[in-house]
Amino acid sequence: MRALFSLVGLLAVLAIVGLIAKKQLQAVAPSVAPSVAPGAAPSTGAAPTVQEQSRGVQQKVLQDVNRALDQGAARSGDSQP
Repeated sequence: MRALFSLVGLLAVLAIVGLIAKKQLQAVAPSVAPSVAPGAAPSTGAAPTVQEQSRGVQQKVLQDVNRALDQGAARSGDSQP
């Protein structure tokens, strides 16, 4: 009886985690698709390829990191007399 409850509990937790993961993946997927690199050649109305999406994400991360580094340098420069 105890093993049966353990198995049912494990399956319930697995189902909940699966639903949460599915929702998270659906929420992330649309935000990744439009991130195409500005220099990339636009497709003829077709969805961007995986390579174009990858370049777009890499460019966005690079820009975000550079912006964060610039902000950090500006803060440290402002705080020093």
